[in-house]
Amino acid sequence: MIQPKHVFKDNLQILPAIDDIKRIDLVGADGSVVATIANEAGKKGSLAVYNYLAHVFKSLDAEASEFGLALFAENTEDAKARPGAHPNIDRLLDIVGGGAVLNIQVINQ
Repeated sequence: MIQPKHVFKDNLQILPAIDDIKRIDLVGADGSVVATIANEAGKKGSLAVYNYLAHVFKSLDAEASEFGLALFAENTEDAKARPGAHPNIDRLLDIVGGGAVLNIQVINQ
């Protein structure tokens, strides 16, 4: 497992490539897709973090979410200060706070 650095940009450089990923679906216990992260401008950083979490943890539980927050580094504090500004970080904060565990499905090109 990688060791998160204190700067999001530095963490992105040590995460696996996401070129072959089309999107990531986050799936609830009932099998419904509750969120999608597409491989598009403005979402590539989140896609890289969630892809890594999928490979290391298999599901998005409190432990995986804590690690994801560490990968988002300084953006985590910004998300706490501005709820809604970073929905993919808000989701991790929700799970750490007791929200439902989600399954992570990586959809390749």
